Amino acid sequence: MDQHSQDPLTALSADDFTGQRSGARDSLMLAAQFRVGDNAVETVRVRNLSSGGLMAEYAQPVASRTPVAVEVRGVGWVSGRIAWAAEGRVGVAFDQEIDPMLARKPVGKGGNTPAFAKPPILPRR
Repeated sequence: MDQHSQDPLTALSADDFTGQRSGARDSLMLAAQFRVGDNAVETVRVRNLSSGGLMAEYAQPVASRTPVAVEVRGVGWVSGRIAWAAEGRVGVAFDQEIDPMLARKPVGKGGNTPAFAKPPILPRR
């Protein structure tokens, strides 16, 4: 099979998505709660964030298109899917766009109401 007939999301890396991203990415370093499929929630480090997705450090093997949920500070729980996984990092494409600037705002009393108070129920694979 040549490279053009392969499933487009199974053999891609972060570099493959560089020219395909829409919207500006905000480089940052913040901790987030992260759940892959039915697995337990764990803490990951988010390296960049945009309205359509994020890149996080996640060392476990995970397949493209796997449903995930991530708690983005100032936004709440957001559902999405793994877009790529390589070298201890993953790219997540959100199911719905968010305002990434909310993650930069101070967290405290009177803050934004999260989209979900707890992780959304993800579809089974």
